[in-house]
Amino acid sequence: MNLGNWRPVDDSAWGLKEAAVVCRDLDCGSAVSIRRRKKSSVRYVWEINSKCVRSGSALRDCSRSGSSSSILNLICSDTRPVRLVNGTSLCSGRLEVKSNQSNQWWSSVCEDDFDQQDAEVVCRELGCGAPSVLQGALYGEVEAPMWTKEFQCGGNESALLDCRSSGSIRNTCSPGKAVGLTCSELVRLVGGDSRCAGTLEMNLGNWRPVDDSAWGLKEAAVVCRDLDCGSAVSIRRKKESSRRSVWRIKSNCVRSGSALRDCSRSGFSSSILDLICSDLLLQPIISVSSSMYGVSKAQQQGARALRRSTFTICCSIQPQYPGGSFQLTFTSSNSAHNYTQPAVNHSAHFLFPAAEPAHQGSYSCVYHLYVFNHTFSSESRLLSLTVLDPTPLIIKAIVLPLTLLVVTVALYFYCKANRGQMPCRQKNTELDHYNLGVPEVEEEEEEEEEEGAQGAE
Repeated sequence: MNLGNWRPVDDSAWGLKEAAVVCRDLDCGSAVSIRRRKKSSVRYVWEINSKCVRSGSALRDCSRSGSSSSILNLICSDTRPVRLVNGTSLCSGRLEVKSNQSNQWWSSVCEDDFDQQDAEVVCRELGCGAPSVLQGALYGEVEAPMWTKEFQCGGNESALLDCRSSGSIRNTCSPGKAVGLTCSELVRLVGGDSRCAGTLEMNLGNWRPVDDSAWGLKEAAVVCRDLDCGSAVSIRRKKESSRRSVWRIKSNCVRSGSALRDCSRSGFSSSILDLICSDLLLQPIISVSSSMYGVSKAQQQGARALRRSTFTICCSIQPQYPGGSFQLTFTSSNSAHNYTQPAVNHSAHFLFPAAEPAHQGSYSCVYHLYVFNHTFSSESRLLSLTVLDPTPLIIKAIVLPLTLLVVTVALYFYCKANRGQMPCRQKNTELDHYNLGVPEVEEEEEEEEEEGAQGAE
């Protein structure tokens, strides 16, 4: 920055909101990442008051001379050939593409030329999380010019322009069909026993832990929601042995509804944040086994058991934590019951010695576990059980064999009667031959023999 002479800017208390002012003044889009660079010696710098910048004042009016060995490196979005505009953050907006760096024209992309795999590449290229919403006209109507070819990404490319494109050219795009894309924030929980528990880290150009200052469950709830991990259960401060690079996220900024990345700035700290979300546990599996119908799982249409037969409902969960207990919840049209057993080898078996109509209804397994000084619960899918009256089945079991026996006997006598008529059919055949003149030939031969005998005499 030049305020009489060129000097680097000190990195203190700067976040993406302050950096966005610089990118906008340079006509370079929005701020993508901030990185602190440590010099070997102290030098003259410009120190810019971040609160002053956020108030809307010009950069020069918020600056003063100083000295530091830590200076600011900044990346703006227009260094990349793709961007999302008119959104709430860098990770949401209408997609625009620039074909080359010398071309200052940005092109919108038609929704018909873009799919989920293309969206995954864009979100990755922008340093955001996975795509969560892909919908046309979500961030404004289509604006000319239009990107003319269809993207054909495999999903693993590092940049959108690395993807193959179709040979055909599109000249128009229907109103409301410009690609609108929302990518999730790039946050993660590491070092825990589940993806929903651990040290909070965020990627704004590189992965760093988050400083713990002034965070509460309301701020933590934003992270759990972005991770699809339910709600926030607890926050714990963890003290490191030495200071390290961190991201500091302003709690009042998060509570105002701004994206996490827009509330973040770089810093150093030895105190980082551990977070536990409510969806810490995997979902239990429920199944029922009976002597007549075998094993049925909740994913199927339902389960059946014969009246007065034995059936067992099994609750199980994939190995994740030792211990815990299973609660089997049963609900019918006029009653509700709960049964509890400790988890043994990550499962529990509930035996019902005699099925009755009262056992007909919906069952679910709830797994309870006490860990990290909190009790967590996870519920299975519902399993619908139908208890059948065995009487119709018994009748079928008797009537069907009897019917088969009667049919078999009838067929036996029918075949026997037919075999008795076969000689008559042979006699009729001989008569037919006689009528056809076979005997006449034999009489002629006899007459010739008699004439021959008389001539010999």
